[in-house]
Amino acid sequence: MNLAQRVLLIMTTSTLTATLAAAQSAREIRGPSPLVAIEDEAPPVLVVDPPLAEPLSRGLVFVQYRAQNLRVVPVFGAGALSVSPRIGHVHITVDDAPWHFVDTSGETIVVVGLAPGPHRILVELADPAHKVITSRTVRFVVPDISKS
Repeated sequence: MNLAQRVLLIMTTSTLTATLAAAQSAREIRGPSPLVAIEDEAPPVLVVDPPLAEPLSRGLVFVQYRAQNLRVVPVFGAGALSVSPRIGHVHITVDDAPWHFVDTSGETIVVVGLAPGPHRILVELADPAHKVITSRTVRFVVPDISKS
């Protein structure tokens, strides 16, 4: 193999490697562009994980969640109902509290100061007008760390 053939082989291999590495598009990773309306959007899905085990062993409740087909953002009101891609936020209720708090960050839910024993957190995906779209409940037990 002469020098020109070797250079061509190296260039072809490099191009093929770069193409394979870029096989996933930005849209495949990030989802649809927020700059273009989506026709016939899929329904929103809420995924809620159980509390992270290590913090829970210390009495701290860290719950991760994610929304699919809905962007969690701090935008509210009837005017935002027609935004596409769809937007909304999360309502969080601990145990049987008569109130809830709102999350617009999309980040881990953190609840501290719960008494040892069984608890539940209701996570509700809501539209900009606070209408609940779907919900999930996570149940867990806070250990008595005073006995450790």
